Amino acid sequence: MKKAFLSILLLSFSYVTVAQDVATITFDSLVVDYGTINKGDDGVRQFKFTNTGTADLEITQVRSSCGCTIPKKPSGAIAPGASDVIEVKYDTKRIGPIRKTITVASNASNAMVALKIKGEVQEEPDEEE
Repeated sequence: MKKAFLSILLLSFSYVTVAQDVATITFDSLVVDYGTINKGDDGVRQFKFTNTGTADLEITQVRSSCGCTIPKKPSGAIAPGASDVIEVKYDTKRIGPIRKTITVASNASNAMVALKIKGEVQEEPDEEE
């Protein structure tokens, strides 16, 4: 009888622990498609997200797969229900395909999220006169 009581008590404690407030990060999209852009065009894009959890969301780190992509994270906590953006700047002086990954680390239940940027940078077409 004692073992059954202890088991029920432990299960109850586990449920209470799991039911605590947690942050959850939900992105509008995990991919930003630049499409085809010209060399030197504006390389800044944004990933919009919302804290769909019940606790404050803290973005602890945002890093890129290469130095040609510079991500910028929000500076403060994001309250439950609030939205913000992670800004990404790609160096559009590099001609060719864009295929990069941005990794977002946070205190959310889904602590690591991989974002992708894609597209193509082309030489600016010559103007015909």
